[in-house]
Amino acid sequence: MGKRFLFFLLTNILVMTTIIIVWSAITHFTDLGGTFDTGGPGLGIDYASLMLFSLLVGFLGSFISLAMSRWMAKKMMKVKVLDPDGPLSNQERAVVEKVHRLSRAAGLAHMPEVGIYQSGEVNAFATGPTKKRSLVAVSQGLLNNMDDDAVEGVIAHEVAHVSNGDMVTMTLLQGVVNTFVVFFSRIAAILVSRLVRSELEVVVRFAAIIIFQILFSILGSLVVMAFSRYREFHADRGGADLAGRDKMAHALRSLKAHVERATVNDRTDDSAVQTMKINGKSGMAKLFSSHPDLEERIARLEQR
Repeated sequence: MGKRFLFFLLTNILVMTTIIIVWSAITHFTDLGGTFDTGGPGLGIDYASLMLFSLLVGFLGSFISLAMSRWMAKKMMKVKVLDPDGPLSNQERAVVEKVHRLSRAAGLAHMPEVGIYQSGEVNAFATGPTKKRSLVAVSQGLLNNMDDDAVEGVIAHEVAHVSNGDMVTMTLLQGVVNTFVVFFSRIAAILVSRLVRSELEVVVRFAAIIIFQILFSILGSLVVMAFSRYREFHADRGGADLAGRDKMAHALRSLKAHVERATVNDRTDDSAVQTMKINGKSGMAKLFSSHPDLEERIARLEQR
């Protein structure tokens, strides 16, 4: 269920990096990067202009990522969108009916697109730029490995994300993070470029901006991941309201059981652990996890 955040973050980093590369190429190779250099005291940076530029680029990158999120998810996961008025198998029809029924219960005026993607992983995700243009997709592995109540609980969780407007909220947060990433990456690049010979300054600054942009984006993702973990608890509560607490708790326990089986099988086969397991991580890796530990999610849900 962390795929929506993965798609968004990946697209955001790519879009932001592209914008910065194009802009830096224009400014550095036309006016030698003097856009923010006023020749004043200190570093000679017009901080007001730089902050305005950072705001524009940061939020532009974030909103472009949001606009592309549904299209990106369909293409990357090869999602088969199910036409509710077209010919569907019994399994496909059941998925569409669940999504629509739960969406109506959540008060959504426009039904999300519903899709299935061919993957053995037990997973699902919701994405889209607005509640009117959302997508709820489930993997074939989810349908094959979980019973009907667990599938309904998972879908209810995803519908709750749509109903809560989580993608838009995360976009605003990502825009703020992007703003600081752009701002500090350019300042750091200027500092680094001052350490080299003048004839190399333009090239070093250009390269440093891109490197710092990526590094600071990764650090900024810590904030976004923390927000993601918080929203997962909220979506669990929303899923419980829609499908019932028993079904939501059953879905989480089923996910936990599947993750544990997959982990044992991976260790037995001496192969890499699956990268998209719906479970929290331990140690420092936990900071980069989009989802809390399933035990904690189950415990919080049962405490309601």
